[in-house]
Amino acid sequence: MTVNSDNAAARTPAGATDGRAPVAGATDHRDGPWRDPGLAPEDRADALIAVMTLQEKISQLFGVWAGASDEGAEVAPFQHDMEEAVVLDDLLPHGLGQLTRPFGTAPVDPAVGALSLARTQARIAAANRFGIPALAHEECLAGFATWGATAYPVPLSWGATFHPELIGEMATSIGRDMRSVGVHQGLAPVLDVVRDARWGRVEETIGEDPYLVGTVATAYVRGLESAGIVATLKHFAGYSASRAGRNLAPVGMGARERADIILTPFEMAVRDSGVRSVMHAYTDTDGIPSAADRPLLTGLLRDTWGFDGTVVADYFGIAFLKTLHGVAGTFGEAASAALGAGVDVELPTVKTFGRPLTDAIAQGLVPEALVDRAVRRVLIQKAQLGLLDADWAPVPAALVGAEEANGSAGGDPEALRGTVRLDSDENRALARRIAEQAVVLLRNDGTLPLVAGTGAPARIALIGPNADAPTAVLGCYAFPVHVGGQHPGTPLGVELPTLREACEAEFPDCEIVTARGSDIDGPATDGFGEAVDLARSADLVILALGDRAGLFGRGTSGEGCDAEDLALPGVQQQLLDTLLDAGTPVVVVLLAGRPYALGRAVEEAAAVVQSFFPGEEGTTAIASVLSGRTGPSGRLPVSVPRHPGSQPSTYLAARLGRSSDVSSVDPTPAFGFGHGLTYTAFEWSDLVVERGRASTDGEFTLSCTIRNTGAREGTEVVQLYLHDPVASVVQPVQRLIGYVRLDLDAGRAARVRVTVPADLSSFTGREGRRIVEPGDLELRLSASSTDARLTARVTLTGPVRTVDHTRRLHMSVQTEVLKDAPRSGAP
Repeated sequence: MTVNSDNAAARTPAGATDGRAPVAGATDHRDGPWRDPGLAPEDRADALIAVMTLQEKISQLFGVWAGASDEGAEVAPFQHDMEEAVVLDDLLPHGLGQLTRPFGTAPVDPAVGALSLARTQARIAAANRFGIPALAHEECLAGFATWGATAYPVPLSWGATFHPELIGEMATSIGRDMRSVGVHQGLAPVLDVVRDARWGRVEETIGEDPYLVGTVATAYVRGLESAGIVATLKHFAGYSASRAGRNLAPVGMGARERADIILTPFEMAVRDSGVRSVMHAYTDTDGIPSAADRPLLTGLLRDTWGFDGTVVADYFGIAFLKTLHGVAGTFGEAASAALGAGVDVELPTVKTFGRPLTDAIAQGLVPEALVDRAVRRVLIQKAQLGLLDADWAPVPAALVGAEEANGSAGGDPEALRGTVRLDSDENRALARRIAEQAVVLLRNDGTLPLVAGTGAPARIALIGPNADAPTAVLGCYAFPVHVGGQHPGTPLGVELPTLREACEAEFPDCEIVTARGSDIDGPATDGFGEAVDLARSADLVILALGDRAGLFGRGTSGEGCDAEDLALPGVQQQLLDTLLDAGTPVVVVLLAGRPYALGRAVEEAAAVVQSFFPGEEGTTAIASVLSGRTGPSGRLPVSVPRHPGSQPSTYLAARLGRSSDVSSVDPTPAFGFGHGLTYTAFEWSDLVVERGRASTDGEFTLSCTIRNTGAREGTEVVQLYLHDPVASVVQPVQRLIGYVRLDLDAGRAARVRVTVPADLSSFTGREGRRIVEPGDLELRLSASSTDARLTARVTLTGPVRTVDHTRRLHMSVQTEVLKDAPRSGAP
């Protein structure tokens, strides 16, 4: 965007004006009932709307993206097509709804950025007759997406932890950092359920199971909202189900798949999390774009689920109704369709909700009541955030006490540089805990762990394109990749130890030699020779393969970086096979944004360690798992394919989606959803079905014992799957309905008791209503989707029962660590 203000915001002292008066001839309304925090936000919004002009109301319904480029250096799709010259001074007298990415557009020191934002906010408030500032939003998918902020693991790693509480703790920390510098809204989490792993944005998702996605995302929202940040569910709905895994491609699915798979996580989050914003998806489903889908955005989201927050546009998504979807002939028609469907705010900048919307209203094509509906939601949210309070001040918490924060004339913003730290020791420790719990051990022939003094090799050959690459741990929405890559020479802003550096620290007595071997996605094999020579001279090979995150084709994973198949990019599979042939044991370490077929490594590698872009502490976490200092406890949030071309594939397949004699394509995964090995062993026993027969409005109860029979502590993830042998419509063979992490010392056991409501067996029936059917079911207590340990056969009795969004969503779990002594053989 070209904003005709240059750096005026940074030059205008906070609390001062730029000399421009509010709307000419209008009555100043800086005092009024909307300023009273003792009134309900709804009443404050209504009082304000009653005295606003149409233009003032419309101005609250869009953002401005100051500093974004319209010359092709975009950080969002079609940015250069959608940007228009905006004279900020012409907008401000009417007010402004949002500021887009004041920190996440270009590298800026956090303190300098906070000061600039504070001065911009003071300028906005001073220029309009109500004194209303803008709401500032940022990306926070894997941490606050700004220079110098902690880079946490990507959401696919969140799913791998099977630990919602830990992810909620991370979100609280992210939210506090954002709020401290003046940000109000975070554009996360992503609740898209993976349907085709070729899709480039798989790294941004939590996994391929709706229950896992819903529970982890709900915890994230609760954490972000607890810090005072408006969380945003995205992308509503169906974005991840695009045909052939192509970004922004059409979605072709039935209503039942949409209801039972795609919408389930959103329903859970709306019900359980307190979320205050939802972002529509780019895609169309069966010809209806989400941005113009009134039954979805109003009928389901608001009228049925009771959501009362704001619906914001995905960037340029309203204009796409004209340019990409072809359901609007003009931008005014696009604005009308979106506003009527239930979209409240146009992001990232004004394109359709400006002059096109104003003209459409003047022509009688759009009722002003739709504007009133949207602006009421926006103003309620601003009241909740304190932006309408009489004592609102632009100075964020991070700058309180700094002289320059007051914007005194002559104050030097550079004097603040380095005074705000967004990558604290506490943040890094939390990032490390998540990364450790997200490492998934897929295969191990006993080579791991490399325990010092007993199992550590004298010489390790660390080979591969991700062996010594600092950014190999980052996803495409981490700031150094998302924005920093467009600013060559800019420091990373956070410490990113490479896998080589982490292994050197973890194995100080080992000689570690390195070779790149190949690029991530290049065709050259001339590095193979050096790699083989190093491998043959070493006692062990650690082969670091995977992805390079990027945007719109600049990487092998990330937004717009879709894959034709799930073979490792470039010649990495050839490098892997060549090193397997060299004869030295190979431990494969994957730093990737999606699962890949691994060919011979599934059977021949000494070990396979999967890590999904684990963030700034990721290599330290991986090294600690390799050494055994940390036991692996991650579980796969997505299945790992056996063959690169057997897509789309998901463990949620029905019987016809499984391997059969009538097709030559076998979609059976190499490692199924939920799989993950440990350095100990667990025995599952003593299944008791306390209540195995229940009515369709009742519940089942069962319990079992999990014992750590190994010689060291470990974590087992107990996963409960439901199998419905006979149903009135086709069902997945099984689906996850609950899980619990158990940390057990060597020799210790725990009794796990679960109560399962009949509601969890519900599905969308033939008539389009969610029902609970009577009949026989199987409840499978499993270590993964491919490893059922104990099976309870239960029966539902009574009539078919219709349920709705008030149904029970979760089983209840009671765990008790047993007091018996450790079994013999345990230390």
